[in-house]
Amino acid sequence: MRPSVSIIVPCYNEQRTIGSLLGAIAAQTYPRARIEIVIADGMSQDGTRGAIQAFAETNPGLSVRVVENSQRTIPAGLNLAMREARGEIMIRLDAHSIPIPEYVERCVQDLENGKGSNVGGVWIIRPGGDGWVAAGIAAAAGHPLGAGDALYRLNAKAGEVDTVPFGAFRRDLLETVGDFDESLLTNEDYEFNTRIRRTGGVIWLDPEIRSLYVARSTLPELARQYWRYGFWKFRMLLRYPGSLRWRQAIPPLFVLSIPLLALVALFWRSALLVLGIELIVYVGALTLASAAMAMRSRKLMVMPGMALAFMTMHAAWGGGFLWSLARRLVRFHE
Repeated sequence: MRPSVSIIVPCYNEQRTIGSLLGAIAAQTYPRARIEIVIADGMSQDGTRGAIQAFAETNPGLSVRVVENSQRTIPAGLNLAMREARGEIMIRLDAHSIPIPEYVERCVQDLENGKGSNVGGVWIIRPGGDGWVAAGIAAAAGHPLGAGDALYRLNAKAGEVDTVPFGAFRRDLLETVGDFDESLLTNEDYEFNTRIRRTGGVIWLDPEIRSLYVARSTLPELARQYWRYGFWKFRMLLRYPGSLRWRQAIPPLFVLSIPLLALVALFWRSALLVLGIELIVYVGALTLASAAMAMRSRKLMVMPGMALAFMTMHAAWGGGFLWSLARRLVRFHE
C-alpha cells in the first residue's frame, strides 16, 4: 500500500487563491484515498472558510480538515497542522501555490528512492493580477536579481541544495529535528532545513516537482513581503551566521550607503560623485535586465514593472534587514 500523505497548508484571508490550490490537490495522480488535507487557518476574515467548506462538500472522497491558528503565524500554523495530521509523509504547500497533477507522486517517489530527507521542487511563477505591474513583479521574482540564489525560483537542475520552499518529508523526521521554530515569523523553512542539514540530512531539489506560484500583484504587497524576508533573515543570522550569502548582503549595504554618502557629502563633496555613480550603475543594471526580459518575452510593458519590482525588493529587503539590526542593537544597549 502506498504511504499516506498529509498536505499541510497555513493560510489567512486566501479566498482568492485557496480554491485553485484545493482543486489542484483533488487532481493529483496519487491515490485520493491516501491523501488528506489539513489547513491551519489564521482566523480568516474573508470568504476563505466558505471556499474550503464548499470544496469539501463537492469532494466528499477527499479528507479536508481545518484547525484554528489563533497565533496567526505561518510556523505556528504548520506545527498545528502537523500535530493534527495522520499521514506517514508530510507535504507543506502554500495557499498561493498550484501543484502539478504529479506533484505528490513525485515527492513520494523521491523520498522512497532515498533522494533526500526533505525534497521539493521549483516554482513556475505567474502574475498575481492583470496589468504591467503584476507582470513585472512575476518576472522579477524569477530573475537572479530578484530571487538571488533561491534555486527553486530559477528552474535549477536536480541536486542537493540549502533549502526548498514546499518540502516533503517523513513524519519521523520531526523526531530528529523537531517542529518549525515559532519564534521566526519568516524564514522558517530555511531554518528547518538548516537543522536537517546539521543532523546529516539532505535537502533535495527535483525540477520535476513543479508548482505554479502566484506572485504578489502590487508593489505595496511586494514591499511588505520582502521587508519581512529581510527582517527575519537577520534574526536567522543571529543563530546561523553562516547562512548569509554574499548576494544577500548587497541590499542592506546598498540601502545603508545612500544616506551615509549623502551625510558624508556635507563634509566631503566628492561623496556626491560616488553616490551618483553608484545610483547610475544600479539603475543601469536594472534597466538592462528588464530590457532583456522584455525582449525575450516580447512584452515591452514588462520592462518598467520589472525595474520597479527590483527596486522595491532590494529597498524593502535591505530596509527590513537594517531595521532588525537596529532593533537588536537598541535592545543590546538597554
